[in-house]
Order: sequence, then C-alpha cells, then structure tokens
Amino acid sequence: MTANPVLVHALRGGIVESQHRGAIAVLDADGAVHTAVGDIEHPIFPRSAVKVLQALPLVAGGAAERYGLTDAELALACASHGGHPEHAATAAAMLAKAGVDAMALECGTHWPYHDASIKAMAAAGDKPSALHNNCSGKHSGFVCVGCLMAAERGADARAFLRGYVTPEHPVMQEVTAALQAATGHDLARTARGTDGCSIPTYAIPLRKLAHAFARVATGVGLSPGHARAARRLREAVAAAPFMVAGSGRFDTRVMEALGPRVFCKVGAEGVHCAALPELGLGVAIKMDDGNTARAVEVAMAAVLQQLLAPAGAAGALLAELADLPLRNWNGIEVGRLRACAAD
Repeated sequence: MTANPVLVHALRGGIVESQHRGAIAVLDADGAVHTAVGDIEHPIFPRSAVKVLQALPLVAGGAAERYGLTDAELALACASHGGHPEHAATAAAMLAKAGVDAMALECGTHWPYHDASIKAMAAAGDKPSALHNNCSGKHSGFVCVGCLMAAERGADARAFLRGYVTPEHPVMQEVTAALQAATGHDLARTARGTDGCSIPTYAIPLRKLAHAFARVATGVGLSPGHARAARRLREAVAAAPFMVAGSGRFDTRVMEALGPRVFCKVGAEGVHCAALPELGLGVAIKMDDGNTARAVEVAMAAVLQQLLAPAGAAGALLAELADLPLRNWNGIEVGRLRACAAD
C-alpha cells in the first residue's frame, strides 16, 4: 500500500524534526469528490468525530422536543467536552428532564480533561462522576432517546435503559441505523470495535465520512427527519459552541469565530470531520499516527483556511492554528507545528 502523504511538519532548529502522514477527503452532498489527498477508501474508526450523526435520532425521533432540550443541551449531545462545571450541569439537566439521573449513564467515569476544573474539584474534595466523562452529553442524548422509547412501550425507563450501549439494544440500533443512513456504508459488513465510552464504533472510509458531513451541511441525501435534525443540531452548536469542547479547545474556538459557517468535530486517534453549509461540502481527515491535538487539528485548520478563506479575526485564528508555535516550560518558542502541502 502506498504511504499517505505528509500533512504536518514539526519543526525545530530550522529543520523538520517529525512529520505526520495522513489522508483528507472533501466531498459534496451528491458524493462528488472535491479533494482527495492520500487513501480515502481505507476504512477507519471515526470515533467521536461522528457524534452529530449519532445524535440525529435524538431530534428526529422526537425526544428533544418531548423533553424540551435547549441549544446548549443539544450541543452537548454532539460534544467531547472538557468536563467544566457547565458541561456536567447541562448533562444532569438533560437527564432530569427525562426523569432519570447520572446513574443511568453507561459511559464510565473519569476526571475532567479541563485542568482548572480538576484542580477545583480536588480542592473541594469532590470526586468525578459519569457527568464529567467527555461523552456524557452524547450518552445523555442516548438516555433521552431510550426514555422516550420506554414511554412509548409502556416500559420502566430504568429497566429499559440497561445495556443501552450494546449493539443489540433498541437505542443503539437506532443510532447505528442513523450512522449507516448518513454514510451510506453497510455497517453490518465492516469491522466493529468498542469506543472509549463503550458504544460500538464502526470502520468507515474517509470518503463516506466526508459525504455524510456534506449531507449534514445541506440535508441532501438524508431522510426528511434526519435533514431537519441535522439543521437543528448545527444551529444548536452554532449558538452554544462552548458545549462542544470547552475553553481553549480547537472545535470551540473555531466555531466561536466562524459561527454557522462550520461545524467541526474531532475524534480520537487523529480523526477530524467538518460540515461546511455555505459550500455544501463535508471534510474528513485521518492522521496515520493517530495524533490529534498535535497534528490533525493543524491539518483541519489549513483545510478550513483554504476552503472558507475567512477574513479578519476568523482568518487570523485559522492561520494561527495551521502554524502553531511550540514553547518550552520557560515560554521560549522552540519550534512550530505547520501544515504543509501534501508531498
């Protein structure tokens, strides 16, 4: 197999110290390839980059309306958040509206990713709960879907929700069906793994991921219910971008600067996807070495800069994120992370 091209250089002392290879797919909603860099047909696990696709049933199935979910709550359903107090409180509010609490979550528990939030909790003697898991918003969305399903079946919600993370549970079957419909990829015939938050993750080619995000950007190729859901989720994220990641994080910073012009979502192991409504395009990137903050975000910034060509502060932000200074503990600039033309 031919190696993917170098997308990002790590520079030190005026030379390339490290390089990060990867692939980029940009497609329109009809499935036409706008840009292909590297191997865009090889299936990869998109991980958390597809949370907006996994949230489609939350809106399309009526749970969001039934429980009166706000922009912030819908944005959190698409999030890999830092565990700020606002994130945990918003997840708790979603669950309360559905009549359950954090005990219903099956995503697991970890300390917040946000450093100041960890320190504040530790100083107060608090311990983390599943609400602080970076996927608690997505899982709270799943729980809302499950609570509505239970109500429609006349079942006890807590009993019905048990095991909602497993592939055979009705909640996860609905989520998987939405993912398959958006990507057009037969998930029954591809590799299936288990994501960090315990739900199934499916191997999907970059080309089909980019196509799915073009569909999210335009609604073209989605069912009417999923098209309406995609628009509603994009609007919610544009209104509350802090909920999708948190202070200082790439996705929040970019969507705060560009508003509804872009929906972008990072995933583990060097995956990043974006929907660009004004252009009708979807973007999917995968770094071969699985590097996320160090490489794929730099590559995504360069792609957005080239496609959207924003002016003013938004343009300056993307230029900065595509060519980042590397500093040591004394604050001295020792190198740069720089997107480069694919070799």
